[in-house]
Amino acid sequence: MQKEIMNVSELAVYLGVSRSKIYKLIREKKIPASKIGRQYKFSKQVVDAWLKENIITAPSPMPLFQKKKSEDTYRPIGKKGGEENGSEEKGKEEGGKEKNSQEEGSEEKSR
Repeated sequence: MQKEIMNVSELAVYLGVSRSKIYKLIREKKIPASKIGRQYKFSKQVVDAWLKENIITAPSPMPLFQKKKSEDTYRPIGKKGGEENGSEEKGKEEGGKEKNSQEEGSEEKSR
């Protein structure tokens, strides 16, 4: 039989997380808690309602994969292949200066 009021340790077991995670959620005011004296207490009903309200994996109307019209294979939706983030950074040195073609050529000759 599950208790209606739980302490931090019992809630951690109930949710399957560590006690330190529970304390972090309390500090960030992300979990409903009551403080009685120096101890935190949690109502099972309130925690269950909180869990239901904080569902982030609701069904999305958009599929994750689209079927290609020309093939029978699936490809991810989003960026097209070959696009890379930071492509403008390729010509820069670590110091943030752009290399010019003369410097690149002289570096290769000196090696």
